[in-house]
Amino acid sequence: MTEFLEIEGGRLAYEVSGEGPLIVLAHGMGDGREAYRSLAPRLVAAGYRVVKADLRGHGESTTGWPSYTRTDVAGDLLALIRHLGGPAVVAGHSFAGGAATIAAALEPELVSAVVEIGPFTRAQKISLGGLLGNARYRKGLLLLLGTGILRSVGLWRRYLDHAYPGARPADYDSYMSGLATALRRPGRMAVLSKMGMSAPTDAGAQLPNLRVPALVVMGTLDPDWMDPRAEADGIVAGMPAGRGAVVMIEGAGHYPHAQFPAEVAEAMLRFLKDDARG
Repeated sequence: MTEFLEIEGGRLAYEVSGEGPLIVLAHGMGDGREAYRSLAPRLVAAGYRVVKADLRGHGESTTGWPSYTRTDVAGDLLALIRHLGGPAVVAGHSFAGGAATIAAALEPELVSAVVEIGPFTRAQKISLGGLLGNARYRKGLLLLLGTGILRSVGLWRRYLDHAYPGARPADYDSYMSGLATALRRPGRMAVLSKMGMSAPTDAGAQLPNLRVPALVVMGTLDPDWMDPRAEADGIVAGMPAGRGAVVMIEGAGHYPHAQFPAEVAEAMLRFLKDDARG
């Protein structure tokens, strides 16, 4: 059942399942909370209370917010955790991975651990070598840039097809059709464009301030980086020593939680048991 939280600037949509310690799942830009439709039940079955939230400007949350930065989304996540009675583990994908990092750094009493899935958490530099020598990286980058500039649902769908190499969920086509319909609503592609053009420097600046355990989950075939493992290691290197760990999901692209939910759930639950005592 969808619930709503009114905060300054708009309204956030979310839904809660299960009982136990709180996990908040935040999707990436241009997606919706059902991105976690296959991961969330596994976490619930393991004894967690799981919240799937629509980011500002996405899904059933409102548009018209004054800005759409990772710091803004971090504030939204913290407001939701306060409302639900934290602390919480925050898992954020892509854009929201950086937001989860900011939330944890700002209020560690509310965020007990962070899981970053395919995260944009530090400043990016276009790799000229990658553009010339890595077709996967080159195609992904061009599609992302085209989507942001032209605000094209068609280009975004082409990017998503590229970002899901190999294995796809059984409901992939119907899910993507519904997502495209949602993104054609007034103002939705403008939100995606604004988020895509928002540099993750605010998240990178908070990495040294992270005081809770963190797990970075990255697909080995993620087209958003020339070397996904190097990006994951670079994020952890920006954290205080011993704070972060990396799990690579073999064969996954930018959406490992949707492509390989069992493997991502296993990695998260092991992390919460061994490193975060969730």
